[in-house]
Order: sequence, then structure tokens, then C-alpha cells
Amino acid sequence: MTGVPASAAGGSSGAQGARGSATAADGAASEVSGPVSGPAGQTAAESEDTRPARGGKLTAAAVNQASVWNVANLLTMLRLLLVPGFVALMLADGGYDPAWRSLAWAAFAIAMITDLFDGHLARTYNLVTDFGKIADPIADKAIMGAALVCLSALGDLPWWVTAVILGRELGITLLRFLVIRYGVIPASRGGKLKTLTQGVAVGMYVLALTGWLATLRFWVMAAAVVLTVVTGLDYVRQAIVLRRQGIAERAAALEEKQR
Repeated sequence: MTGVPASAAGGSSGAQGARGSATAADGAASEVSGPVSGPAGQTAAESEDTRPARGGKLTAAAVNQASVWNVANLLTMLRLLLVPGFVALMLADGGYDPAWRSLAWAAFAIAMITDLFDGHLARTYNLVTDFGKIADPIADKAIMGAALVCLSALGDLPWWVTAVILGRELGITLLRFLVIRYGVIPASRGGKLKTLTQGVAVGMYVLALTGWLATLRFWVMAAAVVLTVVTGLDYVRQAIVLRRQGIAERAAALEEKQR
């Protein structure tokens, strides 16, 4: 007969039985100890899932960089670019030519209108960026400051008015940074009305107005100065209250932690 020797058959069966026992033991161990873990206690599947894809950081950085170039930030950049253009138009031909002053007013009006839209677009469509947070207030102060300084340099507006408005704007900006650790001072309705009144008043002074319009612009500017001072004092009051609340909350939290 040409059959397989019993010893060979027995050996083969024994090997298969051993392999089966080993497999069963491995299966039991898997049931007891769970899936095979990686170096940090993660399973192999989890390690593969949580491993960052190649170039993932570069892709994220590219997305963040591209997000700076949105509509809101472009409007802010336009406002910054309008500042030197406005100054050039304002001072052209000695600064008293009605035609050049009208063009300067157009540049100032565009800057003020874009100021109304860029913040709204950024908040509505989630376009807020670190660049916008820094550049937007700079653009606002730059165009207003340039207009006030030009008007005072030409003798159309007293220097003390320029000093009061610019001093208030710079002071409140510094105050916001000083109390930012305790919270954010929100923009009030009075502050928004102040900004609108300032824009209208300065725009009327940029134009070469005469007669009753020149008298009207004087009173509009007077109202803007009053609102500038009143809202500035209100921001100081809010900053003091916010600081006191922040200090009290920190003291209470420290006392609670020590118990």
C-alpha cells in the first residue's frame, strides 16, 4: 500500500492541532486583553486613524493663510490705501481748490462707507481674522486722523478739536488693551452715534462749504465733540467697573481653591 505512514499522519495532525490550540489561545487572550495596543496604549486601528496625514499641517496653514484674503479684509485694506490718496487730494493745489476737496471728500466717504460694511460682513459670514482685528481699528483711526490733521493744518478746524478727538480715540484704544485681561468693553450705541456724527462733521469740513451749510457744519462738529467726550468718559467708567469685577471674581476663585 502507498498510504501515508501513521507517524507522519499523526505528526501532521499534531502540528495542526498545535496550531489550532495556539490560535485559540491567541483568540482567548484577545478577548481578555482586548485589541493589540500601540506604544501609547492605542489600538493599531486607532493609531492609524489618529496619525496625521502627510502634509496635513501644510494644508491647514494654507487654508488659514488664504482666509486672510476675504471680502471684509479687502475692504479694510482698501481703506488703508485710501489714506495717502485722501491726503494727496486734500492738500493738492494748496488745499483750497473746491474740485480737489470734492475728490478728497469722495475718498473719505468711500472709506467711511467701507467701515460700515467690513465689520458686518466679517461677523455675518464668519470672516473674522487676526489681521482684521488689528487692521480694522488702525484703518478707522488713520483715515479720521488724517482728515482732522489736514483740516487743522489748513486752518479750517481748530487744533484743540483735533487733539480732543484723536486723544479720546487713542486713549480708549489703550484703555481697552489694559483691561482686556478682565473682559471686553462692548461698543455702545453712544459710541456708534459718535462715530457717525464725527464722520458727517469731518466730511462737511472737507467740502468747501459756504453760507448756512458752513454754519451747520460748525454745530454738527460741536455735537461730535460733545459725544466724543461723553462717550469717552462712559468707556472709562465701564473699564473701572470691569476691572473691579474681574479682580473680585479672581479673588473669589482663589479663595474657593484654597478651601
